[in-house]
Amino acid sequence: MLTWSLILLRLTVLRWARSLAHRLRLVVLRQFTQAKPSRNQMSISSSTHKPAKSLPSRFASASLLAVITASLVACGGGGGGTPDPVTTPTNAIELKANRAAFPLVEATVSGFHAAMANGDVSCRDIVQGYLKRIEAYDADVSSAYPASPALHSVITVNAAAALARADQLDATFFKTGKMVGPMHCVPVLAKDNIDTADMKTTAGSLALANNQPPDDAYIIAKIRAAGGIILGKANLDEFAFGFTGSSSVGGKTANAYIATNSAGGSSSGTGTSIATNLAMVGLGSDTGGSVRVPAAVSGLYGLRPTLRLVSQDGIVPLAHGQDTAGVLCRQVQDCALTLDAMAGYDASSGSNQRVAKAYNAPLVGNASAYAAMTSQPATYVPSSSAATALKGARIGVVRAMFPTATSANQGFLDAIEAALTQMRAAGAIVEDVVLTDRTTILTSYSSLSTYEFRDNLTEYLSSWSSLGDGHWRTAEDVQTAMTTLEPTRVANFGFYVTAGTNKESNSVYLNNLTPRDDYVIPRVTAALNNVDYATGATLGVAYDVLVYPVLQGFNGTSVNSGSNNRLSPFTGFPAMAVPVAFVPASSSTTAVQPVAIEMLARPFAETTLFRLAYSWQSIASPRVTSPLAPEL
Repeated sequence: MLTWSLILLRLTVLRWARSLAHRLRLVVLRQFTQAKPSRNQMSISSSTHKPAKSLPSRFASASLLAVITASLVACGGGGGGTPDPVTTPTNAIELKANRAAFPLVEATVSGFHAAMANGDVSCRDIVQGYLKRIEAYDADVSSAYPASPALHSVITVNAAAALARADQLDATFFKTGKMVGPMHCVPVLAKDNIDTADMKTTAGSLALANNQPPDDAYIIAKIRAAGGIILGKANLDEFAFGFTGSSSVGGKTANAYIATNSAGGSSSGTGTSIATNLAMVGLGSDTGGSVRVPAAVSGLYGLRPTLRLVSQDGIVPLAHGQDTAGVLCRQVQDCALTLDAMAGYDASSGSNQRVAKAYNAPLVGNASAYAAMTSQPATYVPSSSAATALKGARIGVVRAMFPTATSANQGFLDAIEAALTQMRAAGAIVEDVVLTDRTTILTSYSSLSTYEFRDNLTEYLSSWSSLGDGHWRTAEDVQTAMTTLEPTRVANFGFYVTAGTNKESNSVYLNNLTPRDDYVIPRVTAALNNVDYATGATLGVAYDVLVYPVLQGFNGTSVNSGSNNRLSPFTGFPAMAVPVAFVPASSSTTAVQPVAIEMLARPFAETTLFRLAYSWQSIASPRVTSPLAPEL
């Protein structure tokens, strides 16, 4: 039986570089490397794909590129990377003719793969099922579900290409019994600031409605290679600026539990779509809370990985110094499986995979150096034995990051305290910890997005020719277009453009580079190490994670994260939003409010986060199904 490494060695993917002079892309899949031509050298006729259609048409035309790329994927190997892997048969499998509909509400990758191995469901069944759910629940397109509010979580759906890829995967699987990779036929929705060669990338802006990248983002290519199917693009807070969850292309995303509440941001569409079971997993991006906040208000697990673990190439940037892609899932194992596919060395200059967090550190030079830096495991997926990982785990609770108790948020605080008590009962050592100079860390420094967006966006837009799609080439071009297309949003966009002009001479920006790192990182590290920062004295055994609330109280029509969202991006350390409870919104309604904590770990300690979150999931089963999108 072939190993996954050998399968990936046989994968040939033509990927296009981001600039004629210095953006020669190298696709590194395990030990295999292949160059690709420059984006700027592409002629209009060289594009082999047919872009999907965005709103209002919603459902896309077939993508020839997806079909061609899929045909290049080598088949073989064993089952998925779940805690208790499905044993993939090596012989043909008979798909049952009279099979029952596979339930998609709260579906998991391992459950789907087990059903597929038993002949109870096909890839086409799964893809068609999710497409029907998007059609029924995401917009005002189905009179059959008049009581369900339009979620507005999805901007573009690539139906024909997704079904074509599903048919290819079915042909292989039911003939040979072999899956093409650990994410075989896993339907994924990607935030619409992540490049896809077969769908436009709008970042939610009408000014980027024609923005058609010539190739997939690195993480999209990796997910497709692992067998994943990109169903479409999720709505977002426009340009990933904030937490309002609205865009000029996709409208305002509804919350998955109380439709009129905030869906968070900026990965609002990803959060709501996964919470309402419109796909199996979702991709987001996080500059200052944009994965963790939507996950918190959607009752999901949301991982912001260590800065530099995941390539930034092919993602509409906000601030390279803080940006990273992340993943949102209903189940811990599915997030871990997706990170397995997303992580890896990318030799392109746009990866931002540097040898250190410092903004001016050189890029990692090769796959071996990346492996040494990240200590990337064979899989991030926790084994079934991790169900007891909380026993003996050391958890430092940063009480100073909790909100002051009031009558309005007492239930919120009680839910978190109850969760911490339950973790203690499972054997965890839960102690309060002091984060020295916490107020200065969280309030005296600023997000780099204010200053880096202008130049980073221009770099992205100019990385391929506009002859084919006519997209704008600079941030100033976009601002001019927004004056007509989005007059109510242009002032906010212009603020970022102005702030980013001559940033190299801006003292505030410069203070948020090396000085911020030098101040914040040692103090957070001291808290994790259980060391008195001022004296260096050891206070006790080091902690595995620090814990604090994602938000400062219950969600409402707007969210309040205070400054808690800043700790992970300011340090570059990984963090995960973990749902701990669903609390009744009021005594007069059955609606519930998700409550979440954030776990922060040391750099490249994603395995620790997954193990502890999986153990919590095993003992608490905190998921509550969204009432807005029941099984069809």
